[in-house]
Amino acid sequence: MRQIHIANAGGRDATVTFVSAKAPAGPKPGLPGQEIEFRRYLAATPATMHAQIESTLGPDYGDQLVAGDPEVDLEVVGRQFVPSARVFLTAKGDVMHAVPNTVEVILNPDGSERERRAPEDQHANVNADLPVRWTGKTVKKRDAVRKFAFTRTIALSHVDGLSFDFLAAMAKELANSDEVVLLGGGSSGKEPLVLQENGSPYRAFLEGRVDGDKFALLLHLSHLELKRPAPAEADKAE
Repeated sequence: MRQIHIANAGGRDATVTFVSAKAPAGPKPGLPGQEIEFRRYLAATPATMHAQIESTLGPDYGDQLVAGDPEVDLEVVGRQFVPSARVFLTAKGDVMHAVPNTVEVILNPDGSERERRAPEDQHANVNADLPVRWTGKTVKKRDAVRKFAFTRTIALSHVDGLSFDFLAAMAKELANSDEVVLLGGGSSGKEPLVLQENGSPYRAFLEGRVDGDKFALLLHLSHLELKRPAPAEADKAE
């Protein structure tokens, strides 16, 4: 199990573990008592792709598709294949024998491109010397689900009796307030959380649930805030 160094609202800290919260099992396809097997079949070859057909038959090859099957390689299409490997292709369709350089594209809130840069290393900060802390910013649960898109949820778990009481107290406090609290990391205590080396930075909201002597302390992760788009100029004029 992976570890997280976390402090409560009073500044007391402890190192506990976390696991990905399991979602309820969805409906299973197929008939009761029978297993479903998924297979892969070849759908096309380079010789039957648009660019190759266009160079052979010309740009207006629609009638030829109706009259025959030039887009189907009858010798290989439909064959099942099991082993496969991912390869990178150049813009011309040639196989690349070295992994290309990755470029990080930074976008503005409206989706336009702001800048391009070489990816920067993101160091994990959830099990560092400084604990993950409560920022003091709380949001009602009903508002949090409308303001943020949560992409992942992890569950904090105790490692002994003392950490059980530590986590249970936090869960009870949050459950009673019906709120989630924003957590922050780093020296400022306000940095996004990075769970693993070069992982994605997340805004992390801590939620507590209590049922008698049982509790659940869930950390909801988001990197997308939902905002109402600005009104268009035409709407302003009206």
